[in-house]
Amino acid sequence: MMNEGRDSLSKGIVKSLGLVFGDIGTSPIYTLTVVFALTKPTQENIEGILSLVVWTLCILVTIEYAWLAMGLGRKGEGGTIVLKEILIRLLKPGRQAAFVVFLSFLGVSLLLGDGVITPAISILSAVEGMQLIPGLEGLGQGAIILISAVITVLLFIFQSRGTDRVAATFGPLMILWFLSLFVSGIISIWQFPSILKSLSPHYGIMFILENGLPGFFILSEIILCATGGEALYADMGHLGRKPIRRAWYFVFAALVFNYLGQGAFIMKHPEAKSILFGMVKWEAPHFYVPFLILTIIATVIASQALISGVFSIVYQGITTRIMPLLKVDYTSTHLKSQIFIGAINWMLMVAVLFILFMFRESKNLAAAYGLAVTGTMTITGIMMVMIFSHTTKRWKVPFAVLVTVVDMLFLVACLNKFHLGGYWSLIIAMIPMTTILVWTKGQRALYRALRPLDMDTFLLSYSQIYGAGKNIPGTGIFFTKEIPVVPPYIVHCMVRSNIIYERNVLISIIRTDEPFGVRTRLLSGIGPGLDGFEVRAGYMEVIDLEKLLKKNGVQEKVIFYGIEDISSPNPVWKVFSAIKKQTPNFVQFYNLPASKLQGVVTRVEM
Repeated sequence: MMNEGRDSLSKGIVKSLGLVFGDIGTSPIYTLTVVFALTKPTQENIEGILSLVVWTLCILVTIEYAWLAMGLGRKGEGGTIVLKEILIRLLKPGRQAAFVVFLSFLGVSLLLGDGVITPAISILSAVEGMQLIPGLEGLGQGAIILISAVITVLLFIFQSRGTDRVAATFGPLMILWFLSLFVSGIISIWQFPSILKSLSPHYGIMFILENGLPGFFILSEIILCATGGEALYADMGHLGRKPIRRAWYFVFAALVFNYLGQGAFIMKHPEAKSILFGMVKWEAPHFYVPFLILTIIATVIASQALISGVFSIVYQGITTRIMPLLKVDYTSTHLKSQIFIGAINWMLMVAVLFILFMFRESKNLAAAYGLAVTGTMTITGIMMVMIFSHTTKRWKVPFAVLVTVVDMLFLVACLNKFHLGGYWSLIIAMIPMTTILVWTKGQRALYRALRPLDMDTFLLSYSQIYGAGKNIPGTGIFFTKEIPVVPPYIVHCMVRSNIIYERNVLISIIRTDEPFGVRTRLLSGIGPGLDGFEVRAGYMEVIDLEKLLKKNGVQEKVIFYGIEDISSPNPVWKVFSAIKKQTPNFVQFYNLPASKLQGVVTRVEM
């Protein structure tokens, strides 16, 4: 049993290297290259910047995510929505609860905004390394962008086939990548061992104090080293807390030694432009091309993991009803995390290509990066402080406050990049944020405008019509938000149009605030020939509704659902109506048989 547990943990660690750490693992490709394009590589500056990089990884990733955030979860799940669900239970309804909901919406939107910029900067940085291959020195930026665009398009086309089959190879390839980072860093440090003193926080603090405001604003570039740190918590539900934490210690060592090695390389080669690639070419010229190929593979794996993460966030948003319904395909029979959302996939692809052609170089793209990720980290910090202060873990509050203050310092530093392209990350994040706000407010307003009937009033008319005996043979299914409340389309069908079957079943699907778990309840005899069927499912749960119905003895002949035709002079509700028309109905979301579906249109004034 112990051996089985160890094998399972080992497999989890290997998988997490491929599915969680690709993003942060590829940050050494561009971080110091960007920083030293803006800062003169003197010995004091190199030591100060390396110290800041090491302690950024310590505070923002190890303490904030690996230690604090990963201690908070719901049935093993993590992420901004999970923090919201934990806090809502701890707080009384009111301004604080509303503030938490708004924070969670903002956090999700910023994370989605980050999902556009990260693949672009990772792929472009890796392809730029081709310019150091002998004979390709004259490769133009146009050709590099074209190659990056082709890799991006292929990556997104591949998504619909699912990554289940190749996911097993991601981990071993990333082990090879991290070992390459570790070994190349050690070789370089061996040439200049005094660089190890940069591990002391003293050099980072002195760098900021001696350089004043410019030294503080360099934090907006240092944050590039922590890109993807939030994935440790967001992906916790896929692989478990223990494997991710154990894997992080290995990744942390590889990253720190590689950054120190890059620092040692700059000491001897201050003129170097592409630092990681320059270091590897200097150390082992014959291994440079294989290393470059491995780099491109690593960036594709990192982008793949981030895209899968975006799908998971959107799926959480759909099932918790903060985002519109979208068609979801399940690409794995046993991995719940393996889903494909076509609309999101193609929108992401277009956005990444736009960013590639807009910024053209990785150093330009770095200017757009930072605001979204520091915003997400700050929101996580604030929510953790609130949670710890309301639980028995109050002793963690000072640590949560410390990381939140550091998050805020990085966020303020990143505001300096706003006019240089940082506004793009906010523009991208505004799209999901606006959609979430319009959708959540619109759903509430629509429910009020529909004026549903209570069950007792409905049963008075229904029982009379059913008792007449002119009922249609078979079973009819009618969807409703909650069984005691009858929506207008059911009244239109049964009472006004006399469409009543021998057996009529009202179905209600309720998403709980737990990630997983499915409970069903058949409510027989609500009225003559009228039953209810209630499904309570976790917000990450994938439901096979047809299977659940058959298991409970419901063999439907036809499935009715409501379609709202919204009419309103209000421009916000017009946008809501447009979103509703462009997205599939929830019956399509649950993959119900099209031949049995009957949509009933209800005119609604909002």
